[in-house]
Amino acid sequence: MRAVVFDAFGADPEVQEVPAPEPPPGGAVIRVEATGLCRSDWHGWQGHDPDIRVLPHVPGHELAGVVEAVGSGVASWRPGDRVTVPFVCACGSCAACLSGDQQVCERQTQPGFTRWGSFAEYVAVDHADVNLVRLPGEMSFTTAASLGCRFATSYRAVTAVGRVRPDEWVAVHGCGGVGLSAVMIAAAAGARVVAVDVSEGALELARRSGAVACVGVGVGVGVGVGVGVGVGVGVGASEADVAARVRELTSGGAHVSIDALGDPGTCVASIESLRRRGRHVQIGLLPGLTPVPMGRAIGYELELLGSHGMAAHAYPAMLKAVSDGTLSPDALVTRSIGLEEAGAALASIGSVPGVTMILPSLR
Repeated sequence: MRAVVFDAFGADPEVQEVPAPEPPPGGAVIRVEATGLCRSDWHGWQGHDPDIRVLPHVPGHELAGVVEAVGSGVASWRPGDRVTVPFVCACGSCAACLSGDQQVCERQTQPGFTRWGSFAEYVAVDHADVNLVRLPGEMSFTTAASLGCRFATSYRAVTAVGRVRPDEWVAVHGCGGVGLSAVMIAAAAGARVVAVDVSEGALELARRSGAVACVGVGVGVGVGVGVGVGVGVGVGASEADVAARVRELTSGGAHVSIDALGDPGTCVASIESLRRRGRHVQIGLLPGLTPVPMGRAIGYELELLGSHGMAAHAYPAMLKAVSDGTLSPDALVTRSIGLEEAGAALASIGSVPGVTMILPSLR
């Protein structure tokens, strides 16, 4: 099969002919119809993820496609089924899984990290009966693949972890795929969303996704939005400057603030954007150990929460919201490319606003 492969961390990924996978016992092989390009893939390619231990490696973890083959013991799936899969493939039998928390499975595997991923024509997944999600008949593979990591993670982060309620203020720091998803989901939940980013293009997408105010960091911010607010903080602005803007726009601070990028600066700005007893949700992956303003967390009685994906059994509510038009993740997809373009896109991630989708059949 054709796959995007890197032989060393940071080395140019290239399309190579490699052996197609076999279905593991209890698992399945999926013919990949669409797979998303995510910042987590960039972290893996740079060597930031300890789960990637053996090179060469094939990245990719947001996918949708068709079951090609199943392994021994699979009861619920057969070749030809249209599916997607969470990026956390759970074992189904550890204590976390038995409590319904498959997204933090103690023995999880992850396509693109613990095993070869979906920047390929085929990908293997473990524990098919636990992890595969059947697609509604009308849902496109591009839409389904856009759910796999960023959108599903944001859905659970907003609705279950952050517990966003109507009329609350929600600040989203970083409007890449995760952040734009969080903006759309929070707005659909009835929240008033403030979007923060360094890109005017990303902020424009945030406005279209439901943000009522935008804070541009080091940009002009020509984005007129709901309450007529499009403000900027200058080049070199500190986390305190960004947080102060958000607190000003939200009359004292957000009820919920989300770091959707995963940077020490956005993490601090998110926490300092909150009002008393606010809730910070960390979605973006942070490199190494990150200092956080714990004095503020104590004095304001803040909740500092992590959110890591969403279990397959929790997908139905999200799929229903997509099918009935409440949520439109496909609106965040701004370009589709083939495998040959994926390496360059991975190296320049963030240069194009919105979600990039890789279609292995596109040449």
